[in-house]
Amino acid sequence: MHSDRVPTSPLPPVFDDHRELAHLPRETEPWRVSAPHSGAGTDRALGDVITSLKAASAHGHWQWPETPVVFVSDTHADHDGFLRSLAAAGALRRTGGGPRDFTLTAFGETCQIVIGGDCLDKGPSNLDMLDALGALLEARPDTRLLAGNHDLRLRLAITGLTGPRSPLTDYLFLRMGRKLLPLLREVWDRFLRHGQGLIGVPDEDTCRQMLVPADDWFELFPREAARYLSGHAIAREVRRLRDKRRAFDTDLARAGLTTRQVVAAGLHCRKLFLEPAGPYGWFYARMDAACRIGSLLFVHAGIDDEICNLVSRNGTAAVNARYRRELNDHPLAFYFGSVANLARTKYRPSDHPLSQAGVAALHRAGIKMVVHGHVNNHAGQRLLAHGGLLHLEGDVTLDSASRRREGLPGLGAGATLVFPSGDVVGLSADYPRAKLFNPSGILWKHGTS
Repeated sequence: MHSDRVPTSPLPPVFDDHRELAHLPRETEPWRVSAPHSGAGTDRALGDVITSLKAASAHGHWQWPETPVVFVSDTHADHDGFLRSLAAAGALRRTGGGPRDFTLTAFGETCQIVIGGDCLDKGPSNLDMLDALGALLEARPDTRLLAGNHDLRLRLAITGLTGPRSPLTDYLFLRMGRKLLPLLREVWDRFLRHGQGLIGVPDEDTCRQMLVPADDWFELFPREAARYLSGHAIAREVRRLRDKRRAFDTDLARAGLTTRQVVAAGLHCRKLFLEPAGPYGWFYARMDAACRIGSLLFVHAGIDDEICNLVSRNGTAAVNARYRRELNDHPLAFYFGSVANLARTKYRPSDHPLSQAGVAALHRAGIKMVVHGHVNNHAGQRLLAHGGLLHLEGDVTLDSASRRREGLPGLGAGATLVFPSGDVVGLSADYPRAKLFNPSGILWKHGTS
């Protein structure tokens, strides 16, 4: 489709041998922040973005990456959407339909790739998605992988099933595992069905006790959790677990699994994902909570004051060290703490707060924009300000399951590209033109150099 060269323009060469990207935009337009498809949809929202840019500019110039950055997020168990998006960004050329059927382009060999989390859940295949990601990491070992809330669900569900038992962990599988049942079905079918997958697995009643907390849990959990959660959060957890317990048998039937098969697959997940020699042992070992490149902070969902201050004082290395320490220390405290908030927040009142003081700390540290996924959009990426901090929402609904459920036509593809020139490009098959943002251009237009 184009010559194989490293691009200097905002839109890299695309190699579309299988003609999957005919609907991909090849022209750019200025990023229309005041429009709902590209921002928060009001003139006031545009004013908030301008205010954020002006506040950030008071702490020095933007620092741009030395080589282009490609950000892809929320692939949700769809290896086709994942690889199609990297092809749309010009980073690879697909050579077939399998998860490992691709080669890197010249641009793909030189750019920086950041995977923004939520690789798991929804479908069509978690294991194919992991195989594609593993192949990319083999080809580009410096690719950065961030933790998404759906990825953390599997980690915590495995911990709840296979770790020490207590009221604070007994419920984790049922709390986290409902959306993971399709993955467990894949694990059963690929690794256990044709062997001796049920050897050593307890009977159905015992397995059910391993998966579903007994009635006394509803009395024990609130007392044990009081040191970690507020009363409101505890009540919400209890309410959620009652709902999940009522739906458990229906969910199992929908997945086509027995309780013994679920336990067998869950136990096998520990070997697959948490043992270093496991086929997917690299997945959590390679995962970070945050990644900084120049003036940009990449996370899955967002940030709060506590992490703003930690980044400002000690950098993202301290955030990632804390992520690993807390994840392996106490799962409940981790999941409701500030580090997991990076993968979970939507800036709701119940989420950890982001205030002007936290934003000012990030600005002083030279971070001017957060790039994240988590909030899926139907017309490409959006730019908006939270708490005075500029955010780029990069989840453009790539996976086929979400697209079908949400009524989106065609194949999902999209990526956010950041160039050394200061050009930020939002590319999506669901919007007719690539969105082009350059903060210097916006500030000049609005009278601030």
